[in-house]
Amino acid sequence: MTMTTPPGWYPDPGLPGTERWWDGTVWTAHTRAPDGQVFGPPPVAVVVAPPARRRGPLVIGAAAAVLVAAVVGAVAFRGGDGGGPQPGPAGSSVVASGTVNSPSVQPSSGPSADPRTLVDQLNGITLPIPDGWEKTDDPVSGLVTMATKDTYDCPGDAGFCHHGTVTTSTATMTDLTTAEAVAKHDITDAANDAYDHDPVGSRPYNGITSHREVKSGSVVVDGRTGYLVRWQVRTGAGPGGYVESLAFPSTVGSQAMVVARFAFDAGPGGPSLALIDTVTRGIAPIGGGRNGGVGTSLAPPSL
Repeated sequence: MTMTTPPGWYPDPGLPGTERWWDGTVWTAHTRAPDGQVFGPPPVAVVVAPPARRRGPLVIGAAAAVLVAAVVGAVAFRGGDGGGPQPGPAGSSVVASGTVNSPSVQPSSGPSADPRTLVDQLNGITLPIPDGWEKTDDPVSGLVTMATKDTYDCPGDAGFCHHGTVTTSTATMTDLTTAEAVAKHDITDAANDAYDHDPVGSRPYNGITSHREVKSGSVVVDGRTGYLVRWQVRTGAGPGGYVESLAFPSTVGSQAMVVARFAFDAGPGGPSLALIDTVTRGIAPIGGGRNGGVGTSLAPPSL
């Protein structure tokens, strides 16, 4: 059985005395001192480790659970492509200059767990966990994820679905440099991952049948100007939902774009859309406080 090393901070194989972030698939440009101080990217080339599995899903499917249990001993959330809006081509994450094996030691410990706070160590941010929500581990993608505690039988293919999910990640698979471009590019993948296919081709909602943009524009996230795109998607089964891609500059490491994805059901059990803005306003640096930056005069757009 082939097991992948989980995301985390590990000793940099090419720069002694430094730790580098392993995202579960490749070494990234994010580095830090062993005491936790984050640096920018070092003046050395970062190399790509052997390819691993693709970004994971946001809903638990029965077939997916069986597959992932056999591989990693855990359930997988929904993701994929197909009948709904199609994703754009994938880019490359970092520049290769040789071969480096994945880390084989335990990652450095992060901030202590708080059931009310979702911590994204890589991007140096925290998100408030709303009442009725909880942090959920995604062993397939390694994405920082929270979801509603309550689940229900998916209206399409068999499985269990969440009424709402939120994930954060670093936009390393693209050469886009602005928050607007990243958000507009990501929304298609976000919709597919939330409401179209799961990793084994099942359709918890019988796939996406149509979508429309309901909101887009600039927004302040942790004192920096970001951009959001929100779609309403209709599905072959169930009420469909709302998907948002929110992109904003990271204040740590290489200052790559951070992407937060929101997926909220549109039915009676779905969370209020106002909660998206509440979570967005609550994004803060690890350790508290607020970052200053371009766009501090903006306010989150109203519903």
